[in-house]
Amino acid sequence: MRITKFEHACVRLEHDGQVLVIDPGAFTRREAVSGATAVLITHEHADHYDLEHLRATDAPIYTIGAVARQIGDADPSLAERVTVVAPGQRLDVGLPVQVVGEKHAVIHPELPHFDNSGFLVTAGDRTLFHPGDAFTDPGQPVDVLCLPVSAPWSKLSEVLDYARSTKATHYLAIHEMIYSEIALSMVDARVPAMLDGTGSYARLQPGSDLG
Repeated sequence: MRITKFEHACVRLEHDGQVLVIDPGAFTRREAVSGATAVLITHEHADHYDLEHLRATDAPIYTIGAVARQIGDADPSLAERVTVVAPGQRLDVGLPVQVVGEKHAVIHPELPHFDNSGFLVTAGDRTLFHPGDAFTDPGQPVDVLCLPVSAPWSKLSEVLDYARSTKATHYLAIHEMIYSEIALSMVDARVPAMLDGTGSYARLQPGSDLG
């Protein structure tokens, strides 16, 4: 499985001719969806999905109901390619995918509580979990956890606790564009220290592959 990290929350997986792109949002370059065979969207926020990216590919789109409704309202021609997914559902999108989780992390009690579903992808003998905007337990050990390292809805202690609780083999930093480089350097120091050698951590430049 080839894993390429694009800007912010976008991750691209390639395996056996299949190209899955998760959360190509407004911060993400168009290149991320080139050749996509499926696009997966965790929730409705603009940093996770962008209509122009969806128009730039003819790949089927898998997402939750809230996003499907927004897509249908904005562009009915795109809606024809959308499949609505539900928590616990198992999909075959070219690679096996399980839909995990139902809610976005709480931003503030007085703000709407959005829906959000993560995606657990299996490629050969490796697994990757992308939680979207949540600290959802993937429900099983995973090889690669996409770790949201900065967000208006989180603090560093929660990021560290989430990383440790999942016991993944590799941790790939995502959702990093909220912080400055100085703040991200603090995250880069603390996550490996708290993992204490139980898993590897990487924050990649956009367009780079996870080794």
